[in-house]
Amino acid sequence: MLQPALVEKILNAALESGGDFAEIFVEDRTDRDLGMLGGVVERALSGRDYGIGIRILQGVFSVYAYTSDLREEYLIETARKAARALKGSSGDLVLNFNQIQFEDRHPILQRPSAAQNSRKIELMRQAHEALKTSHPLIEQTSVGILNWEQKVLIANSDGLWAEDTRTYTRMRMSAIAVDGTQRQSGFRGPGAYAGLELLEQMDIAAEAREAGRIAGTMVKAGYAPSGQFPVVIENGFGGVLFHEACGHGLESTAVGIGASVFAGKLGQQIASPLVTAIDDGTIPNAWGSLNIDDEGMPTQRNVLIENGILKGYLIDKVGSRRMNMPPTGSGRRQSYKFAPASRMNNTFIAEGSSTREEMIANTEYGIYAKSMGGGSVNTATSDFNFAINEAYMIRNGQIAEPVKGATLIGKGLEALQHIDMVGNNLDHGQGMCGSISGSLPVNCGQPTLRVSKMTIGGRKGE
Repeated sequence: MLQPALVEKILNAALESGGDFAEIFVEDRTDRDLGMLGGVVERALSGRDYGIGIRILQGVFSVYAYTSDLREEYLIETARKAARALKGSSGDLVLNFNQIQFEDRHPILQRPSAAQNSRKIELMRQAHEALKTSHPLIEQTSVGILNWEQKVLIANSDGLWAEDTRTYTRMRMSAIAVDGTQRQSGFRGPGAYAGLELLEQMDIAAEAREAGRIAGTMVKAGYAPSGQFPVVIENGFGGVLFHEACGHGLESTAVGIGASVFAGKLGQQIASPLVTAIDDGTIPNAWGSLNIDDEGMPTQRNVLIENGILKGYLIDKVGSRRMNMPPTGSGRRQSYKFAPASRMNNTFIAEGSSTREEMIANTEYGIYAKSMGGGSVNTATSDFNFAINEAYMIRNGQIAEPVKGATLIGKGLEALQHIDMVGNNLDHGQGMCGSISGSLPVNCGQPTLRVSKMTIGGRKGE
């Protein structure tokens, strides 16, 4: 990492043309990626990326530059080139950096850098064996283990100096079932802000069998009907619906420029009174957690919606300036190649008092979305479209036959208002979220909940 004297020179060079704030983000990251296809190791990659990003602000106008050339003269010249995009002049800074103190909430017991590939391969073989025997129609398996360790230094012209080391581990398991011309996949991808202990403590066989069960069940399923139905959405990664359909619209990246349907609605009832939604970057060892965000601010627990009332947004530094509201520890970026932006960490709907069984029993005819897939959203309108990876019909208050090809279509605002039952079984699922500051690990969570009416895109049985 860079020494304070050099950092001071870089920040002075960044501000010599008139910016009012400058920041550097230094990253030293090591990635390890092992992959197995059909029980055979077919990928063993590792790499190191080391570089620096330099951001300059003038009001809400931002200039960003990055480089992997860490020679002193080149860093200073890069800062000066970026500064030329701004007009004006600034005096020299004399900085006394203040080391940010924070609690490390994420103990790492077995650093991936100390683990042998042979042990990881043993764990991958366990997953492969469980996948291939999970259902008689499984024809292909894929297993991967991804680790990365990221050391960061964040310093700025306000005198902030923050350093941290982040460690992430994830295991991806997928199976493909084939029945004649029909092919369906099943997937599990548990991950955490943790080391190899995540895998050593995990019931890998159970996770793998679940992926195989999904593939084997859905390959024989008929097609989902289309129309408007009550939908019961399972806990855990079912929270991706809120994440995409509403969460992105609560980020200052969209709110601050008026490109969100939630802009100007603080204090208003935007959801069912049963809905309380939270983004929490402090959950110990959670996949989306951080000690400090990528602007050097400690992460925090942010209540976004409370009993249906909009209480807050996710705000980074630029959003704070634009909206005249304090930042919320939500500035994140994939790497030094990206400027930070307001992003989610671990976003979830809080528990209610209903049970899954009550929701099913109180649904005469509808859809049970047991496993959600990916989707997309327009933050300006909250229009969304989501695939359901594993779905079932609900008939006469009971879960009936599986159906495939079901898609949830609607508006985030309307879906929030139509939630009429919220479960008591909060859980979280792991995913990667892409936005303007890159792809980031996030948790999506919720208890099982019911939406009284949603549009299902599907087709009648073939």
